[in-house]
Amino acid sequence: NGLTDEYHPTQILADFLTIREHVSKPLNKVKFVFVGDTRNNMGNSLMIGAAKMGMHFVGLAPKSLWPDDSLTREGRDIAASTGAKVEFHDDISEGVDQADVLYSDVWVSMGEEDQMAERIKLLQPYQVNMDMLNKTNNPDVKFMHCLPACHDLHTDVGQGVFDQFGLKEMEVTDEVF
Repeated sequence: NGLTDEYHPTQILADFLTIREHVSKPLNKVKFVFVGDTRNNMGNSLMIGAAKMGMHFVGLAPKSLWPDDSLTREGRDIAASTGAKVEFHDDISEGVDQADVLYSDVWVSMGEEDQMAERIKLLQPYQVNMDMLNKTNNPDVKFMHCLPACHDLHTDVGQGVFDQFGLKEMEVTDEVF
């Protein structure tokens, strides 16, 4: 599937095709907001891919979860040649305003299970929920996720998070999902 710890290019090819099919504007007019750990393989690939496609990319996360400066510079250098925009915000209202797509990923990736409590504390304010969707001020906003999603108690992971932390939903609420 082309997945590494740093990048996931095949996933974003499918994601951008999905956006093209379901958002009623060309990719170079889309405001795309990745919500969560913007320094993970999905955040990295989505930023670089969005820059190449001329999109407006926003990474929305606590500053401690922003990618390193060299990768951000790479994304902005690409953006300069395509007309894209690459930015990062920790303020939810500012980050999601006029978003066409909100995209999230799991809060805890494979191999990070020992960091679950810390990751939940950092990312819980960034849960994609109806309040966040409403802050986009876009009634046609779409939600996307690279899956699997922790949005209910129907999986062992979901039940385990509930048992340990009392959370029924993590990166996205079941209502949004």
